[in-house]
Amino acid sequence: MLTSLFIENIAVIEKTEIELYLGLNILTGETGAGKSIVIDAINAILGQRTSREIIRNGSESATVFATFSDYNDNVRHKLEENGYSSDEEDLVISRTLSLSGKNTCRINGRPATVALLRELGLNLINIHGQHESYELFSPDTHIKYIDNLAGNDELIAQYKASYKQYKKAEKQLNDFLKSETNREQRVDLLSYQVDELEQAAIEVGELESLSEERRILMNAEKITSALHKAKAFLDGSASVGAVDSLDDAVTALQKASDLNPEYEELFNRLNDLYYEVQDVSNELSDAVENSEGNPYRLEEVEERLDLLSKLSRKYGSTEEEMLVFLENAKAELEGLLKFDDNVSELRAQLERSYENTKALADKLSYIREKTARSFEKRVKEEMSFLDMPNVELVVAQNKKDLGSDGQDEIELLISANLGEIPKPVAKIASGGELSRMMLAIKTVLASTDVIDTLIFDEVDTGISGSAAQKVGLKLLEVSKSRQVICVTHQAQIAALADSHFLIEKNTSDGRTYTEIRLLDYDGRKKELARIIDGVNITDTALAHAEELMNYKK
Repeated sequence: MLTSLFIENIAVIEKTEIELYLGLNILTGETGAGKSIVIDAINAILGQRTSREIIRNGSESATVFATFSDYNDNVRHKLEENGYSSDEEDLVISRTLSLSGKNTCRINGRPATVALLRELGLNLINIHGQHESYELFSPDTHIKYIDNLAGNDELIAQYKASYKQYKKAEKQLNDFLKSETNREQRVDLLSYQVDELEQAAIEVGELESLSEERRILMNAEKITSALHKAKAFLDGSASVGAVDSLDDAVTALQKASDLNPEYEELFNRLNDLYYEVQDVSNELSDAVENSEGNPYRLEEVEERLDLLSKLSRKYGSTEEEMLVFLENAKAELEGLLKFDDNVSELRAQLERSYENTKALADKLSYIREKTARSFEKRVKEEMSFLDMPNVELVVAQNKKDLGSDGQDEIELLISANLGEIPKPVAKIASGGELSRMMLAIKTVLASTDVIDTLIFDEVDTGISGSAAQKVGLKLLEVSKSRQVICVTHQAQIAALADSHFLIEKNTSDGRTYTEIRLLDYDGRKKELARIIDGVNITDTALAHAEELMNYKK
């Protein structure tokens, strides 16, 4: 329940505070006094879109504070979800608007976002203004009335989740079928790529080894020449070779060693060296014999390197990358070759999803049909009380393809006069009929609404006399179970107030100011007389006002 509202520097309101109460709270005042400003301030607290234009001239910012008590569990859960305590007895929400466009929002003193205010607002206050009557023109909103009365929230959530899965499965199948036109081309390409890579039989490391072998083969002539030269120096092809010289040196050193054992170690070392050089000479002979260039092998290596180079440009710069490409291509090819199996599985998945979604839609339709009959009866009773005794109301329910809200098209059809065929609301309802019809619907839906505060902004538009009094009585009835705040121009409605506030506009020092004050018994009588008789209040008007006030008793 909204217990207090503090407004500062909004339009013509410089500063005011209103204490609101349980029951029926009525706001009256002359046209232009600022009644709509109060609604604008409340909308700001509820996180609705606001304009900098509402900031009072000469002020840099505007502020609204609202205090709520005994707020419902939905609000408590939303607070807890967002990290705010729900243990406080009162919930204080504030919002400051500045000319710079910056918004500062707080919940119990802690910073908050406008989005969070909007989420909380949906569970704190329900505002019904003149423009909301026009939602009756849109069949898209009619289905919501039936679902609200039926309490279909959980079932609708299940349906929406199932419908989302159904549409996802449908898209997957359609996308897969669309790919059929390119599938054969893709299969051909992948088959060629897999065949090309498999025939290449790529091995990790062969690029490096082949490059080294190619370098050696290309330098075979130089290598052979060097080997020949080394062999010549060892064997002495042109002169005395190193092997013969070492042999002579070993023989001479052996004689010295035989004569003097002191040289035996040198002899042994030189003798070992002789045999080592001799082994090198023998190996050089084999090397010279095998070092002749093999032009056929060089050609093979060149061809292999050229093949690997071409493949690397298409499939990856290294052997590892090319082999990974091969494995991926084989896996994709295998999937494409199983196209029929995949299509069958997707079709089966879509069918299962459709059946589940259709079952939920059928359940929704059944509940809506039953609820629609109750809705018709109860709303007709309320409208009859509101001076529309001959009204006929029909909830037309037709089937459509599965959609986000089910398979039903629902539209309210009414006939306000006896003997007329019910037609769409937009075609026949007047402004007064719209207001009463919306109030009747709100009354019926009130039993399913957990929101503690209802605001009716000039719900009496287009009605007068007994119809206005009936609207007032209906508002009074609704206020027995929740707080109702009503802006009205009708004395019959205002007379039923539990708390009556007057909104007055005054001028001082060249500025306009709006004040809001709670009226006592005499003040109420005087205000009702003003509404009845205008500026010049007569005794007759005062007597009539008192009579209206006593009617409630």
